[in-house]
Amino acid sequence: MFPATSSSTFRPAYLSLGGAELRRRAERAIATLADCRACPRDCRVNRLEDKWAACKTGRYAIVSSHFAHFGEEDCLRGWRGSGTIFFGHCNLRCVFCQNYDISQAIRPGSTAPGHRPEQIADMMLELQDQGCHNINFVTPEHVAPQVVEAVAVATDRGLTLPIVYNTSAYDSLESIELMDGIVDIYMPDFKYWSAERSRTYLKAEDYPDAARAAIKAMYRQVRQLVVDSDGLARRGTIPLER
Repeated sequence: MFPATSSSTFRPAYLSLGGAELRRRAERAIATLADCRACPRDCRVNRLEDKWAACKTGRYAIVSSHFAHFGEEDCLRGWRGSGTIFFGHCNLRCVFCQNYDISQAIRPGSTAPGHRPEQIADMMLELQDQGCHNINFVTPEHVAPQVVEAVAVATDRGLTLPIVYNTSAYDSLESIELMDGIVDIYMPDFKYWSAERSRTYLKAEDYPDAARAAIKAMYRQVRQLVVDSDGLARRGTIPLER
C-alpha cells in the first residue's frame, strides 16, 4: 500500500527549488554539453557545436511527439492522461525497441535544428492546459541538460505539474544529480542484469552496473512512490523490469 497525500497540498519539487536556482542549474547543465558525459557512453564530444556521437543529438533536443498519453501506468495517466514528451534518438540500441522509428531509424539532421527550450516549454504548458496530470519526459537520458533548460523556462511561464523522468536507466550519475530537486517521479525501465545480454541486445555491456547505480541515485532523491487521494503519483520511484 503506497502512502497517500492530499492533491490540494502537493507542490512540485522544482517550485521549491526556485526560478533563480533553476536558471543557474540550466546554465551549468548546458555547459556540460561542451564535453558531453550526459550518459555512460562518455562520448565527450562538443555538442554545443552541434557535434554528436552515440545519441545522434547535437545542441538541441529533438521532440518526436507530445500528447496526453492514456497508455501509461494508472497512477500517471489518471483520467486526463500523462503529458508525454517523446524525445527522438536514444543512447541505447535495443533490438526490441517499440519506438524504433523515432529512437534509431530517423537520420541525424532530418529534424534539425531540433527544438529550443522555449519550444519544449510551450509543449509542457500546452499539456498542462489540456489538463494532463504530469509532464512525462520519455527517453531523456541523452538530453538531460536540455530537460533542465526547458523546465527552467516553463517554470517562469507558469508550469505547476509534477515532472516524470521516464528512462531506460542508462543515465550518468552527473545527469541524475542535475535532476535533484527538479524531478518528482522517476520511472526507470530496467532491462538486463547480464552484461552479456546487454552487449547483445542493447549494444551496451556496462548497462547493468550503470543502471543499478543510476536507480540507486534516483531512489535516494525521491524515495518510494507517494500517491495522492485520487491515486495519482506525486513523488517517488516507479521501478519497471523487463
